[in-house]
Amino acid sequence: MLAPLAGITDLPFRDLVGRFGAGRVVSEMVASQEMVQAKPGVREKAELGYDRAGTAVQLAGRDPWWLAEAARLVEANGAAIIDINMGCPAKKVTSSSGAGACGSALMKDPDHALRLIEAVVNAVQIPVTLKTRLGWDDDMLNAPEIARRAEEAGVRLVVIHGRTRCQFYKGRADWAAIRAVREAVSIPVVANGDITGSRTARDALDQSGADGVMIGRGAQGRPWLLAQVAHDLYGAPAPEIPEGKAFTEMVAGHYEAMLDFYGQELGLKVARKHLGWYMDTDATGPELRRAVLTAGTPAEVLRLLPDALEMDVQVAA
Repeated sequence: MLAPLAGITDLPFRDLVGRFGAGRVVSEMVASQEMVQAKPGVREKAELGYDRAGTAVQLAGRDPWWLAEAARLVEANGAAIIDINMGCPAKKVTSSSGAGACGSALMKDPDHALRLIEAVVNAVQIPVTLKTRLGWDDDMLNAPEIARRAEEAGVRLVVIHGRTRCQFYKGRADWAAIRAVREAVSIPVVANGDITGSRTARDALDQSGADGVMIGRGAQGRPWLLAQVAHDLYGAPAPEIPEGKAFTEMVAGHYEAMLDFYGQELGLKVARKHLGWYMDTDATGPELRRAVLTAGTPAEVLRLLPDALEMDVQVAA
């Protein structure tokens, strides 16, 4: 499964990952109230690819009514799955300002978290899943309790990031700690955090007892990674990993898809991080890297890509 990553797992990237072969892709986190109110930029960000198979839409919020309304909206547009965000550690999400603390802050109030889950489950007919963390901090490791109550409320799958909120992304994900969640519920449990290839995916499954893995940052610059892991672990069809000219053509196609999706002005900015990850994968030299990332027009970027992406890509183990 492809993890939801704000500003990264947009529709062009999810489409590319999906073409290689992924069990499921999840949209960027979408603020429920802002989506229902159609605030500028939110609907555009949430162009969710409803017609794509295996796409889940991730919603965030603290108010049951807004979450339920957003869930109805995305279901009416053809979403296959709704995922509730209870794992984002960002301060702007977990702080009490604005619409109130949500994301991983909800782990501090399991009763309120359950009301949100029940509101979404009761609002729609499609499956509802939950993504969360081990707990708020080391003194509040309540993921097993929340997962158990979520299952009782009708949640069909739980993803657990193997860190607490207060860890953010520091240290190492504790895959073994996810086992307590696996033992608390009968629904599928998916392990997330620091899974960068087939070896770490296998270790995460062995230590957690989970039913699957979710990969986020490891797929940056390597959109075939999910398919590669599925092949190595489960015997799924092997992806054809592009190299040389094929790699350049893939990157150029993704770049043009981003420009079409965002428009040229915003697309030029959004694309830079993806181009940087592709050049990391291809070990591009510093001068060419700088030239690509500072190019002012799409034509200049496309002209430079063949020279910048001439090395063999690094295949994850």
